[in-house]
Amino acid sequence: MPILDELRERLPDDCIQDDVDVVATYSQDRAIFERPGTAAVLVMPRSTAEVVATVEAAAAADAPVVARGAGSGLTGAANAVDGCVILSLHRMDEIVAIDTTNRMARVQPGVINADLKAAVAPHGLAYPPDPASFEMSSIGGNVATNAGGLCCVKYGVTRDFVIGLEVVLASGEVMRTGRHTLKSTTGLDLTGLFVGSEGVLGIITEVTVKLVPTPAAPSTMVASFDDLPSVGTAIAEVFAAGHEPSVMEVIDRESLRHVEAAFRMGLDTDAACLLVVQADGDGATDAITAMADTCTRHGAEVHHTDDPAEGDLLLEARRKVWPALERLGKHLLPEDVAVPRQRLAELLGGIEDIARVHDVAMPTIGHAGDGNLHPVFVLDPDDSDEVARAKDAFEAVIELSLSLGGTIAAEHGVGTLKRAFIHRELDQVQLATQRAVRHALDPDGRLNPGKAL
Repeated sequence: MPILDELRERLPDDCIQDDVDVVATYSQDRAIFERPGTAAVLVMPRSTAEVVATVEAAAAADAPVVARGAGSGLTGAANAVDGCVILSLHRMDEIVAIDTTNRMARVQPGVINADLKAAVAPHGLAYPPDPASFEMSSIGGNVATNAGGLCCVKYGVTRDFVIGLEVVLASGEVMRTGRHTLKSTTGLDLTGLFVGSEGVLGIITEVTVKLVPTPAAPSTMVASFDDLPSVGTAIAEVFAAGHEPSVMEVIDRESLRHVEAAFRMGLDTDAACLLVVQADGDGATDAITAMADTCTRHGAEVHHTDDPAEGDLLLEARRKVWPALERLGKHLLPEDVAVPRQRLAELLGGIEDIARVHDVAMPTIGHAGDGNLHPVFVLDPDDSDEVARAKDAFEAVIELSLSLGGTIAAEHGVGTLKRAFIHRELDQVQLATQRAVRHALDPDGRLNPGKAL
């Protein structure tokens, strides 16, 4: 029986959409070069039972299933494949419970990151993971890609806050992983297995997350450096001295020039880069003062403040990089690589060299505190020569990161964008093991085929 008939036998009509134009709008994430296949149908469930029904219908019709969150991904991980069911979880957006005693929350996968933060804030609690897309990205998508963000340097990535999941397997069975207690050593860590799996092992239908007390207002500093080796040395010394910044962001010269041209903020556009640092909690003022002194010793021009409003203003240059680049009217493709902290300056300098050699625009921002940089390719997709140069530069950045002991995918995931490069980071034994796990959970290869592994 065709997939549409199978679905209609199992689901309410308002869960199913087969209009070609509507289905197409749900068939691609924000990875501009990763072309989607043609999906057969869009399903929009409201419950775990309806997800199960969808998976069972797909099995009966021998159709693949591609789960989708808010579509804010950057690697093609949620792109349609030919003949698939696009399973959009955006209607499953309930915050099921907030447990203030144990500092946990249970949420459905369609809950928007910013909405969860807002819901727990009146209880004096916070959900720290903060991808740049937090105002639009969903918790389910964050879990599927193990999303990061600005405050990961202190608080960690999504994986560090997921303590339990409800997952629908390719068989249609429902499995609960993890716990609702503060401790548990029972069995293998299957929760961690699904975090970052990009929908190839199962479909996440509920997430239990850990919460923390709301941090105190931070102290903030900005440091303007004349050369990249100095910022690299300063960053290494900050961590060697035992400081724990809650934010440490870097903005390169090209990014600063774009922000200044667009917003006239009075930035030093001759600086090699700008380092923006925050510290929160007890001793934040002393920590920022000490980190500022470190940067000053290495030649930086530094300003710091304890005023939260002024601190927000100091962070504005970092927040405005993407809007400034969007004003150029071209397509933007952000890379996502990371190296050990002590190699960050080499990565920054190498990216500048690659941009020059390949004649591509590649302003770079990133999470300096965890060695994670995002060179942003700015290009005209209709200029075939520019696209070819950008693809060569993209691969060169990946090779540079690996040569510095880094990773090809720090927080955006693999999807289809980086699938061809995964063997350069993972050895054959690890790849074979991961593929064996995938086959064990989805022997027919029905879930998100062609992605991640």
